[in-house]
Amino acid sequence: MRLGIDGQKLPEAKKRGPIKSLDHVKDLGLGGIFFSTILDMSETLDKGALAEIRAKADELGLYLEAGVGKINPYCSSESPEFRAIGDGDVILGFTRMIEASAAIGCRELWVSPGNFKSEYRGRLANDRFRTDVTWDEQLLAIEKVLLKLAPAARDNGVHLNMETHDEITSFEILRLIEKVGEDCMGVVFDTANGLQRAEHPVFAAKRVAPYVRQTHIKDAYVGHAEGGLDFQTRPVGRGIVDFATIIPILAKANPELNLSLEVAASVADKPRKANPRQCIEIDDPIWRAGHPDLTTEELEAYLALVDDFEKRVAASEIPDWETYEASQYGYPTYAQQSYGYSEALVFIKTSARHIEDVCAASGIALPTSATKQRAA
Repeated sequence: MRLGIDGQKLPEAKKRGPIKSLDHVKDLGLGGIFFSTILDMSETLDKGALAEIRAKADELGLYLEAGVGKINPYCSSESPEFRAIGDGDVILGFTRMIEASAAIGCRELWVSPGNFKSEYRGRLANDRFRTDVTWDEQLLAIEKVLLKLAPAARDNGVHLNMETHDEITSFEILRLIEKVGEDCMGVVFDTANGLQRAEHPVFAAKRVAPYVRQTHIKDAYVGHAEGGLDFQTRPVGRGIVDFATIIPILAKANPELNLSLEVAASVADKPRKANPRQCIEIDDPIWRAGHPDLTTEELEAYLALVDDFEKRVAASEIPDWETYEASQYGYPTYAQQSYGYSEALVFIKTSARHIEDVCAASGIALPTSATKQRAA
């Protein structure tokens, strides 16, 4: 296993560009970079530029991962670049991205089923609860896109790996894999996103582990708040996710799996609030009806996890919402403008250290250069 980072969460990634971002990752003592889509490496799929990036990653001993994009056709208008790279044809655009990725040895490719709308609070922030089209209709449309892309994926030896994203459940992803084929489809396991669907992270890890080919490693505080539960990203190891249990599950299923941190933010490229909250309307009848696969056993385990974490918050072992939002790692109040480069690096390094410690305790080998370089 190797420990790296998602390119969208690497500070100054757009400012530096792909080549210098690889140098940045190396300087941080990380083992690789997961570009969300191949277009993040080259907007035009320039073969020379992509080959140069591949060569640079190999020179530095870094893993290089990529993706195709958000393949829900009801969201296509929100990502016009996918249509543009196909000369007006989204499927052709995705096919060209698959071919360009395979040409540089990136054969595990991220796909996603929707978008998160931060301007909404509650279920409407997720495409799962759109009011103009049902989620079942969206899943069927996603399935049709995957089936259209499957021949290109097979021809190029590629897996299209569906992320356990904010709006989809692990159960639904497994059904898609069954319909499309595990020979050309897999999972990007995000360790925290399932919490928004009331999935217990360990339960979810066990379900999807045989199919996990890429990861997003992140953590969160989930606790009771107005409207149900609130979800707030925290440094890995300082939230509700049990990495000491989950990482060995993933390692056993796929010892070569790369662990890509999805923490902090590209603050110089996309300013954002440091500590946004997301509301999980778990008590709402519409929300509950929208999760027919959720068993009583798993829901009880999930709520017990939430309750146990809140006991630690009440005992001041872990900062509550307000304390965390007011001060983090000794930095002053986190207004949007004060979450900068230094704070992002602390977030990343704190998270990386926890995963390194978990792997060491579990006897899982990570490249020694990462730990040594960070310690230096």
